[in-house]
Amino acid sequence: MADIIIALPKRSDGKNLQKLLLKNGYDVRIICDSGSQVIDAVNCLDGGIVICGYRFADMYYMEINDYLPKGFQMLLLASPAKLEEAGFGNFVSLAMPFKVQDLLNTLEMMMVQYNRWRKKEKGRPKLRTKEEKKAITAAKKLLMERNQMTEDEAHHYIQKLSMDSATNMVETAEMILELNGKEWEI
Repeated sequence: MADIIIALPKRSDGKNLQKLLLKNGYDVRIICDSGSQVIDAVNCLDGGIVICGYRFADMYYMEINDYLPKGFQMLLLASPAKLEEAGFGNFVSLAMPFKVQDLLNTLEMMMVQYNRWRKKEKGRPKLRTKEEKKAITAAKKLLMERNQMTEDEAHHYIQKLSMDSATNMVETAEMILELNGKEWEI
C-alpha cells in the first residue's frame, strides 16, 4: 500500500482527516502543515500519495507538486473556485466539502494506479554502477583471452552461469575473477 501524507495548513484538519482515513482502513504516514515539511517527508519515502491543501504559509500546492519525486501522486483538496483556478495538471483533485465516499473512491483509484506503477518499476532491470560494469567486463576479457571466446560467448557464459547458480551477473563475474586469481581494479 502506498504511503499517505496529509498536508493541510491547519494541523487539526489534518488530524481529523487522518481519523477518517484510519477508520476506513488507510494508514497515514505523516501529517504536515507546511510545504517544506511535505518536501522533507517525500524525500524520505519511496512513493505514495500526498493529500494536499491549496495554500500553505510557505508555498502553494503547485510548488509542492513540482518537487514531488517519481512515485508520488497528489490529491488536491480545495474549493470549487480554487480548483477551477488550478485547472488541469498532473494531480487529482476533489472539491471541498467532499463526501466521504468520494474521497475513499478517489483514494482507491490512486492506490490502484500506484500499485500498477510499483509493479512496473519492479520489473525494470536495475541499472549497474561503473564498478559492476567493470567487473563484468574484466570477467569477459579473462574468458576471451583464456578460453578463446568471443565477447558474445563470454557474456552468454556468464549469464548462463549466473542463472544456474542463482546469483546475479555481477556476483558471477566477481566469482570468475576470484577463482582465477585475477586482480581487477574498481
